[in-house]
Amino acid sequence: MVNPMCSLWYVSRMSSHCHTSAVLVVFMALAVGAGAEPLSEKSCDVVGDESTESQMEKALLKKLEPLSQIRFNTTVEIGTTENYAYHFRVCREVNSSLHDFAGLVQMDRQSGKTTVIGRINETQVFNGSDWIMLIYKGGDSYGRHCSGEKRRAVIMISCKRGITASSFSIISEEREKEQDCFYLFEMDSSVACPAEDSHLSTGSILLIMFSAVVTLYIIGGFLYQRLIVGAKGMDQFPHFAFWQDLGNLVADGCDFVCRSKPRNVPAAYRGVGDDQLGDESEERDDHLLPM
Repeated sequence: MVNPMCSLWYVSRMSSHCHTSAVLVVFMALAVGAGAEPLSEKSCDVVGDESTESQMEKALLKKLEPLSQIRFNTTVEIGTTENYAYHFRVCREVNSSLHDFAGLVQMDRQSGKTTVIGRINETQVFNGSDWIMLIYKGGDSYGRHCSGEKRRAVIMISCKRGITASSFSIISEEREKEQDCFYLFEMDSSVACPAEDSHLSTGSILLIMFSAVVTLYIIGGFLYQRLIVGAKGMDQFPHFAFWQDLGNLVADGCDFVCRSKPRNVPAAYRGVGDDQLGDESEERDDHLLPM
């Protein structure tokens, strides 16, 4: 017969052992999670060796960085035989789990076949005054078109202020040539816009600064008078007595200069009429005649 006390001791030891094992497993999982670094997505790599890469292209790629977290999609249907969906990302892989550097892919919506149009590890980029041209090379090879060369995607990004990105669409596919075939896409984005120059004149800048100083004076003085001095009513206005006296002086001067008499009132001059002249004696000058 098994001793009950022995059974309890055995169960207690087994439970303690399982608890210790569980704690060790948790600590190991935390250690592995802390040591693992998050995988970063691949970005555009311009054509050429690192020592010969264009600094202008690198600057443009940095300018396009705000678009890298957006996924763009568009569809096109040509007759009943061609129905495609296009998926595009700016300097990122469309599907990072495939590790195929695909930046723009075409999916046949009927068969489900996916074709890489261009890859981000073969990137070219240049710009104009209000546009940026992004080119992905190294896509999947053509079959019977374009001498079997690799596909290439050309994305025209036009300036549109106030819009991060919109209107992604395919314009055409040039595949009737012997070489240099391409897919042409377009989209609108504010990142392609040139920097706006300031049009403020010196007078405007001084006026803005003056307004800011006056606003700061009024708000700061009001808070000081109310919170520190404890003023109430109109006395909360900073230097209220000074501005009141100044206003009185201005008003007095205006009254003296501008309102000394009513305007538009003709001056009244009292004339002398004939009826006001008395009868003069005809002999008033007789004493002047020689005798």
